[in-house]
Amino acid sequence: MKTDTKKIYLSFVVPCFNEEANIPALFREIVRLLDVCGGDGGGGGEVIFVDDGSKDGTLGVLRTVADGDSRVRYISFSRNFGKEAAMLAGLQAAQGKFVVMLDADMQHPPTMIPQMLEEITSGEYDCVIAKRSRRGDPFFRTLLSNCFYRLTSMLVDVEMIDGAGDFRLMTASYVEAILKLDERNRFSKGIYPWIGFKTKCVEYENVGRAAGKTKWSIFKLFRYSMNGIIGFSTKMLSLISLLGIMSFATSIVLFVLLILRKIYGNVGVDGWTTIVCLIVFFSGLILLAIGITGQYIEKMYTEIKRRPHFIVRESR
Repeated sequence: MKTDTKKIYLSFVVPCFNEEANIPALFREIVRLLDVCGGDGGGGGEVIFVDDGSKDGTLGVLRTVADGDSRVRYISFSRNFGKEAAMLAGLQAAQGKFVVMLDADMQHPPTMIPQMLEEITSGEYDCVIAKRSRRGDPFFRTLLSNCFYRLTSMLVDVEMIDGAGDFRLMTASYVEAILKLDERNRFSKGIYPWIGFKTKCVEYENVGRAAGKTKWSIFKLFRYSMNGIIGFSTKMLSLISLLGIMSFATSIVLFVLLILRKIYGNVGVDGWTTIVCLIVFFSGLILLAIGITGQYIEKMYTEIKRRPHFIVRESR
C-alpha cells in the first residue's frame, strides 16, 4: 500500500475470475460514481481490476477498458490463485484515500457506495460494510450460510457478522493494517475484525448475478471455512483433547463393568456387536483427531515455505 494518497481520492478494487460478461456494465457504473464522487477538489479516483487467471476473455476486456480510460489499471495472474490473493494484490496496488472492494458480478451494487462514502467521510468510522440481506435467498443456501457463520463464530476468536462479506469501503490506514498481516492462508472475514478499528454496517437487498455462474461450490466454501477456523483459533485442538479425555473416561467405565460381570459370573459370548461398534467409533475418533492435527500442520507447512501469494503475468 503506497502511503502517498493525496492525488487519488477513491480507489476501486475489483477481483475478477471469468467475468468478461459483467465487467463492461460494472465499469459504466464505476465511471458514473467516479464522476460524482471525485472527492474534495476533484481528487478523482482509480479502478484496479485483478484478473485471477481467468479462462475466458476477461483479460481482453480489461485491456480494452484500460486503453479507453487512464484511470483504469489491471493486474493479471499467471494462473488462478484464489480470491484472497486477488484482493490482496488489489489492496497492495490501491493508492486512494479511501478504498472500496467489490465483486465483478454486480451482486455488490455500486449504488450503495455514495451512502458508504457519506458514513466514512464523517470521520467516525474507518470501515463501512455493505451487509447483504438474505431475504429472497433459496432456503438451502440460507441454511448453509447460517450454519457456516454460527459454526465459525463458535470456533474462531473474532466476531463474525452474518452477511458481512468483502463489499466494504475502507480508509487508507485500515488497508495498511490489513496488509501488515502477511500470512499465506488468508481468511479476510477473520482478518477484518481481528485488526479492529471502528466499523459500521449498512444493509442492502440481495441482488442476483448479472451474468455467469457462481464460482463457489459447497466444497470450496467448506475449505474456506476450515481456513478461517484453523487460522484464527486453536479450539479444534482443544476439542481433540476433550474428546480424548471423554474416550478415556468411557473406557474406564467399560473396564469396571467388565470386571463386575466377571466377578458375578455373568460372562457370556454375547456383546460382539458392542465391541465392533466401539472399535469403529474410536477408530473414527482417532482418524478425526489425526485429520484435524494434520490440517494445522498443513497450514504451518504452507507458511514456512513463504511462497508468494501470487505471480503477476501482466499488468498496466
